[in-house]
Amino acid sequence: MFLGARVAVVVPAYREERLLPKTLRTMPAFVDRVIVVDDASPDGTSRVAAEWGDSRVELARHLENRGVGAAIATGYGRALADGADVVAVMAGDAQMDPVDLPGVLGPVIAGRADYVKGNRFVHPASRDMPALRRLGSATLSALTRAATGLTVDDTQCGYTAIGRAALARLDLASLWPRFGYPNDLLGLLAQNALRVTEVPVRPVYGDEASGLRPWHVASIAGVVLRRAALGRLAPPPLLPDTCAGCQAASDA
Repeated sequence: MFLGARVAVVVPAYREERLLPKTLRTMPAFVDRVIVVDDASPDGTSRVAAEWGDSRVELARHLENRGVGAAIATGYGRALADGADVVAVMAGDAQMDPVDLPGVLGPVIAGRADYVKGNRFVHPASRDMPALRRLGSATLSALTRAATGLTVDDTQCGYTAIGRAALARLDLASLWPRFGYPNDLLGLLAQNALRVTEVPVRPVYGDEASGLRPWHVASIAGVVLRRAALGRLAPPPLLPDTCAGCQAASDA
């Protein structure tokens, strides 16, 4: 537990056989549950999680690739069922410094915020961000501010935390399943009048390539942000039922 709160961390993972061990190895001891959601990886991602040897680690597997937003929604559901008080998200690619986790959790546990996003732009190491990634993220952040009315500076940062009460109010089944889920989630939070704040987090980059492409920016701007601005009138693509679309490690 951290500051008296039961903490769960959702780890969405796709083709992370190489980097997932680093993510799990550096998970802070105060974390009570680590939920790895393998989004139908063709490599050994599920095997790494299933064989990790830490009783805190739980594996959920999608039977088909559904997208990172869908993976996080699956993890959120598992965390609620497990009784977590606060749920963080740390990707399986080891790009989120575990040293920053207390700062991400803190405002939620203290009751100052319902949802916390990491902000890489205000960290001293922000100069390490690749220029194109920073430009794309800054563009989407400006559009998201306009669509949601929220004061957010780094909308694409996936290092987040949300409280149990706030999470229970969200319609996770409607969350945009793929690229654009952070912007869609912010729209949902705004529509539920939930409090959103940001804290500095260190950007971490290795030799992996960014998944953000120009067409992703265009898609997010043209579809997902429209959903936020118009009150989520456009439904997301239909997804498989959560129970049918994922398996626990014990079912393997």
